[in-house]
Amino acid sequence: MDQLRKMIEGEGNTFWSYLGCELVGADENEVHIALQAGPQHTNVMGIVHGGVLTSLMDQAMGMVAMGSRQMQSCVTTNLNVHFLSAMRQGALQVKARILHQAGRTITTEAEVRNSEGTLGCMSTATFRVLHKQPNDSDKA
Repeated sequence: MDQLRKMIEGEGNTFWSYLGCELVGADENEVHIALQAGPQHTNVMGIVHGGVLTSLMDQAMGMVAMGSRQMQSCVTTNLNVHFLSAMRQGALQVKARILHQAGRTITTEAEVRNSEGTLGCMSTATFRVLHKQPNDSDKA
């Protein structure tokens, strides 16, 4: 978890800080993040925007993927989302975990729940581990 904390400490002008995410807990198999959803996270119907919920799950799953590989860079290659209940302003909890790993591919799942424990949405995603070449940028 210390490696993930160090990674997000330097995230001052990134999407993580823009959303207002907080790392709650993590290990090599599971990541928990939280968001205090406010009016800026809602759509015109007054519910948390699906893009916010999807971003939260993608973020948590990406973090657990990286954590499982000693912080090697990973990118999302596939993301499936199921919206189940409308989420309102307030505390949201996101849990992500590893489902499967093989070679450079990591399959994960995540869910978002409100403070009452209502399941708002769930997601699965596949990540590809990037390999760095000496004196070269990340390559897939």
